[in-house]
Amino acid sequence: MSTPTPVTALARRWRLEINMGTDVAPDWQLCPGVTEFKWTADPNHEDSTSYDTDGWKENTKTAQEWEVEATFNRKVSKDSTSYSPVHEAIRLAFFAYGDPSEVDLRFFDRNGLPEAYRGRALPAWEPQGGESSDLDQVQVTFTGTGPLAPITNPVTP
Repeated sequence: MSTPTPVTALARRWRLEINMGTDVAPDWQLCPGVTEFKWTADPNHEDSTSYDTDGWKENTKTAQEWEVEATFNRKVSKDSTSYSPVHEAIRLAFFAYGDPSEVDLRFFDRNGLPEAYRGRALPAWEPQGGESSDLDQVQVTFTGTGPLAPITNPVTP
């Protein structure tokens, strides 16, 4: 019996959702039109070497930061009178201060694989401009404020 050949996961497996509700009553809604998605969670390592290590370096993880970069096509209503409510929530958070400047987000493998995360972040809203034939795109960098926590994938069967 032969072993099946594994296939490579696609970058478009990620789904980004924004909590349009509250912590008590979350209302997770899709951030539509994502064309590019990348996340990082970089640790801070400090040298903790002492004389006791016989010349071998030691390091200690002292902090961690995370970030999500997403580019999306700006979505409007069919009658072109309003933008996607999710896009608008992100844009308005960018201009706010204090709690209103934070976005509660989660992202996960849309196929149900176990990778899934949730955290609060500060969005940086950057319209991409372009020529007359280009789509209206925005790049948003979500800078984490607090932990990025692994969660159970909400689409896991």
